[in-house]
Amino acid sequence: MTHRTPIIIPVFLPYAGCLERCLFCNQKAAGKGISLPTLKAFIETSLAKIPLDHGDREIQIAFYGGSFTAMDREVQLLYLKEVQPFLSFGRIDSIRVSTRPDALDEETLSQLHRYGTKTVEIGAQSMEDEVLLLSKRGHRAEDTVSAMDCLRDWGFEIGVQLMMGLPGDTLVRFIYTLEQMIELKPDFLRIHPTLVLKGAPLESQWRAHRYVPLSLDETIRWLKVGLLKLRRHSIRVARVGLQPTPELEDHLLAGPYHPALRHFVDSAITYDMAARLLETSEGNAVPVFLCHPQEISNLRGQRNENIHTLKTRFRLQDVCIQEEGLLPREYLVLQTSQGNRSVSRMDLRYDEH
Repeated sequence: MTHRTPIIIPVFLPYAGCLERCLFCNQKAAGKGISLPTLKAFIETSLAKIPLDHGDREIQIAFYGGSFTAMDREVQLLYLKEVQPFLSFGRIDSIRVSTRPDALDEETLSQLHRYGTKTVEIGAQSMEDEVLLLSKRGHRAEDTVSAMDCLRDWGFEIGVQLMMGLPGDTLVRFIYTLEQMIELKPDFLRIHPTLVLKGAPLESQWRAHRYVPLSLDETIRWLKVGLLKLRRHSIRVARVGLQPTPELEDHLLAGPYHPALRHFVDSAITYDMAARLLETSEGNAVPVFLCHPQEISNLRGQRNENIHTLKTRFRLQDVCIQEEGLLPREYLVLQTSQGNRSVSRMDLRYDEH
């Protein structure tokens, strides 16, 4: 079944409930926070921008930034109550909160459930304790396991936020984190490469050459391996990379940032699929690839880079692409001049270590 992405109205509460200052964090880069007195007006303005023909997509108010459930419980209640009229009149469908894995107890979960919270996103970041320690997260991997167990008992939709390329992280450790997620089976993941932001504690380590962020090529390679592994186990990845904003770009100092990062990764995977088909096919100066219409941009790559590389590597006169709406998105078909067809599925295996 195709997942319908909800329409999210993000309410940023920078540093709210934060007991730790994580090494990578400067929440000023996320945008301006919304105060409690201005919350209703902000929601009204946001709802007015949603088209009336948004179909059956759910509308959620999402409390992002900081750790919602680490705030004083009475403060949490004030925010939750402020949203209730929008829930009661059906103008929004549910609430989403983002928090730490060690800030969820039974009383807090009961309150969230009672006031219409459907989704809880946990900032796990890594399942390697050394990476968490070096990043000054203040929690351990076992806290994420316990949090997900509790959330599942209460029936919440569970999202997990992960970061790659943190201090002490490696491809092996990143894959281990994903393997743990596969076992824990969250409803979705968000994966963000680590960036060096102005004002974040990580800035001083970067300037002192004690921290080197991943390159964009390394990030694509890690994600290519990771996303295929997650796909094979039907773990949905809701987002790769941070949402582009002027504030983020103003604070960015270093790291693998690109607004089209997910497209880079999907294009790299699709290129490998096409190359594998060409390697096993009979000589064909003008191969014809068939794919779902929404996969054409991934097959072409940024600025047709995939096509140019395939033509050079395999000494092709040209590469033709035909839409085939009946093909699933994860399939690619090569049709040769002899009329034969070869099929590649997005199930490539890589050396993960």
